[in-house]
Amino acid sequence: MQAKRREIVGIRAHIAGMPHRSGSSTDTATFERLARAALENLPEQFRAHVGDVVIRVEEFADRAILDGMGIDDPWELTGLYHGRPLSEQSIWASADMPPMITLYRAPLLRELRETGVALTDLVTHVVVHEVGHHFGLSDEDMHRIEDG
Repeated sequence: MQAKRREIVGIRAHIAGMPHRSGSSTDTATFERLARAALENLPEQFRAHVGDVVIRVEEFADRAILDGMGIDDPWELTGLYHGRPLSEQSIWASADMPPMITLYRAPLLRELRETGVALTDLVTHVVVHEVGHHFGLSDEDMHRIEDG
């Protein structure tokens, strides 16, 4: 366990300043900007329903989230939707936290390095996937849409 932590700390230090393909930084603000742009580029009929979605960037998902999802390796999760899907929202649930999309920076940067796909495209893909959850779609629904 301690060796795994040292490996993650070392990798975090290595990727902290990695440029993405366009040469700009990959700090939290960059990820937030790319995620906001992905939301703003959605078709209007969807964009009208994502204005209250909060974007958050973290290095990795925490152990509680990973355990709750049945994921052992923190590198496997690049994004997560937190919140009640639109189809389940109600004025009676007004105490709920706003819907949130969390991007996990280190796994996204690893995917960037391994695939060569532009960071903008990776972030957009994850954001659109998580927006699908906001609209009540399951992972299976989204895979069918992507494959179709």
